[in-house]
Amino acid sequence: MQRIIVIPDSFKGALSSREAGSAIAAGLASVTDAEVLVVPIADGGEGTVEAFVAAAGGTLRSATVCGVFYGERVPVHYGLIDPDLAVVETASCAGLPLASGREDTGRATTFGVGEQILDAVSAGARRVIVGAGGSATTDGGTGAAAALGVRFLDAAGEEFVPTGDTLTRIARIDSTPARERLRDVDVEVMCDISNPLTGSQGAAHVFGPQKGADPASVASLDTGLVHLAGIVERDLGVAIDALPGSGAAGGLAGGLHAFIGATLKPGIDVVLETAGFHDLVKTADLVITGEGRIDGQSLAGKVPIGVAQAVRAAGRAIPVIVLAGSVGQDADTLYDEGITAIVPIGRSPQDLATAIRRTAEDLTATARDVGRLVMACSPAGLTR
Repeated sequence: MQRIIVIPDSFKGALSSREAGSAIAAGLASVTDAEVLVVPIADGGEGTVEAFVAAAGGTLRSATVCGVFYGERVPVHYGLIDPDLAVVETASCAGLPLASGREDTGRATTFGVGEQILDAVSAGARRVIVGAGGSATTDGGTGAAAALGVRFLDAAGEEFVPTGDTLTRIARIDSTPARERLRDVDVEVMCDISNPLTGSQGAAHVFGPQKGADPASVASLDTGLVHLAGIVERDLGVAIDALPGSGAAGGLAGGLHAFIGATLKPGIDVVLETAGFHDLVKTADLVITGEGRIDGQSLAGKVPIGVAQAVRAAGRAIPVIVLAGSVGQDADTLYDEGITAIVPIGRSPQDLATAIRRTAEDLTATARDVGRLVMACSPAGLTR
């Protein structure tokens, strides 16, 4: 065995993708001299810009945009991968950690995401990739759209910037100014989930509670998203309520698709393509990926599944091993997707705070054990 690809997602709250990869590589290096190639990655959530810049090169550009609540201003960085390609991250200005201790998804806005897109376009970008994950919002992307020039009018003809709490106030939508402004720009949205906009599996019902919404608020938010979808279909001729992935980032993905014609793509596919993973895996003997938690829901566009499917699509019959902070319900269903083994990294019973603090140490130790096992079982062994 000569080459191992390490390509983990971030371990949220503990390590970035790059840090997780370094921890895994350290464990492998202690038991093998095989080449270990670390590929930082993200599926659209936190760390997306960092992963793109690390995998494909480029520079970071600074901007100051609207924060998670309208009226706040926060500093952000987005990536300029080349003169024509930019990557912006929803979590950088509308992420759930920015609302910590004051979660109110009904008031949260994606306005800053639209401002980042405009800044990237002003810098020369003609293709903008938007990472739509980790948000505190449920505004259907109306905030971002308003920043881009979409006009939302109420029954009295007054223009306003909607949030999740005020979506039912929308009476008419005019997307012409934004489409004119972005006429020569292609926008792609990286969706880290495949949920639709509305309904029991939609943005409000599935993700609203983790953004601070109680049951009554969840129902109200979903009603607002249903109303938005109806106005969108009437005024813009686009159906987004059941569109797979449209529920990403509280409906930001569906909104950008409707308002400016953005293309929705599984986030992991976009990053793997940009990183050249399909070429890298042709000469790999083992792939190790990872995530903070893996369960049956990981089928919905998460990094380990995307990696395993990419290995299978490349025609490589090589092991794909997942190192996980925790293993949840129905995780065994993931073996059908090309994963060889799921290995929890916990070394002993511990509370969450301790587990987070020990993530790097536990990843290194578990990677070392996995390396020793593969070395013992592989006919050619791991070179040492």
